[in-house]
Amino acid sequence: MISNSVAETERIASEYASGLKAGDVIFFRGDLGAGKTAFVRGLAAGLGIAPETVSSPTFTFVKEYSGGRLPLAHFDMYRVGSPDDLYSIGFFDYLDSDAIVAIEWSENIEAFVAVPHMTVTIERGENDNQRTITVEEV
Repeated sequence: MISNSVAETERIASEYASGLKAGDVIFFRGDLGAGKTAFVRGLAAGLGIAPETVSSPTFTFVKEYSGGRLPLAHFDMYRVGSPDDLYSIGFFDYLDSDAIVAIEWSENIEAFVAVPHMTVTIERGENDNQRTITVEEV
């Protein structure tokens, strides 16, 4: 899919959220500023969660959002380097919950976490606003 704006990325994600079910896990790939958090804002909107409450969990590792059709746990794994880090932030508890688990910088934990998931890759396009969004079931 091609997105030409942040608003369009959020709309695509909101539509995608309609097919999500309890316990789904989404790995995100993309450079800094590619639009991963914008996609998560769109997921929140599609789940019935106020999108304006969604921000990057860079310094907190996880932000939890509720009040929608399903809860949303939004992780940033940029600073995670070992399975011990995952245990210390309670990550594995979320995998056993009904929450949609959205993981930015998932490439940092893929060696430690072998669960069925979807991968959303967001790549910069031909101009500053354009993004190519690819969703893959793993």
